[in-house]
Amino acid sequence: MSNLDTTPALTPCHAGPGAVTELLQPREVPLGGLRAMRVRRLLPQRARPTVGAWCFLDQFGPQRLDMSVLPHPHIGLQTVTWPLAGEIRHRDTVGSDAVLRPGQLNLMTAGHGIAHSEFSVGADSVLHALQLWVALPAASAGVAPHFEQHVELPRHTGDGVSAVVFMGTLGEVVSPATTYTPLVGAEVTVEPGGGALPLRPDFEYAVLVIEGSVTVDGVDLDAGPLLYLGLDRTRLDIGSADGARLVLLGGEPFPDDLVMWWNFVGRTHEDIAAAREDWEAADPVRFGVIPAHNGERIPAPVLPTVRLTPRRPRR
Repeated sequence: MSNLDTTPALTPCHAGPGAVTELLQPREVPLGGLRAMRVRRLLPQRARPTVGAWCFLDQFGPQRLDMSVLPHPHIGLQTVTWPLAGEIRHRDTVGSDAVLRPGQLNLMTAGHGIAHSEFSVGADSVLHALQLWVALPAASAGVAPHFEQHVELPRHTGDGVSAVVFMGTLGEVVSPATTYTPLVGAEVTVEPGGGALPLRPDFEYAVLVIEGSVTVDGVDLDAGPLLYLGLDRTRLDIGSADGARLVLLGGEPFPDDLVMWWNFVGRTHEDIAAAREDWEAADPVRFGVIPAHNGERIPAPVLPTVRLTPRRPRR
């Protein structure tokens, strides 16, 4: 998914000193253009640019629309597309052409550079999805771009919960998706009465409710905000009177300062400026082309007049 912005409590005994409950409210972002859609952006935030290596989280829908996202570029990240309703067709400059359905994962590793497009399947479709980015660590930021789709994903079952693990590791369950830092992404179904998930104390975590309502660490949480939970937890108790569905994100705190602008993740202003210049020059080596779109593409915004600086999390 493209970022089309032009200016781009009580602590249970298993929670250690790094555990917090920090409620992060979404901001509504109009993406306009052919999509004519609005998304609720939860990451990055000024004080919380990352959760582990997760550096971007948009939720859109449920909304009836025709989504048409023309080719646009990425560097330094992985795009993680997790649909909750509707179907999305992905095409990219490494030759991929895949239709994504709920319960399946599209994972595109941009590395040094890639471009892709996304279109809804079927006129006037109901779409509901999460679009996430994972920042690549410095040693992997320039890997060769590649795409993978996973239609069968492993499931964690535990005390009052069941979770599809789409990225990383939850308990003993490991997703087949390629990762470059220790992390987890899982869609969790909570049974009426609630349940519990195993956590790693060296991971920081956040929870986003998709349906229903839960109580986590004394915080009543409905669909909408992201609840950041910090570090030093070995278990997450989730209360829910009627059951709920949520997404758990987590990972080792990301060690690098990141410069994020438009669809690019880099370490310096120069990284971003060079990527923008290559995209605007239609560099066929760095970003390639998608023949099906006959040269149509999304132009890059104008760079700010000030020097781009890293986003740093509040610790």
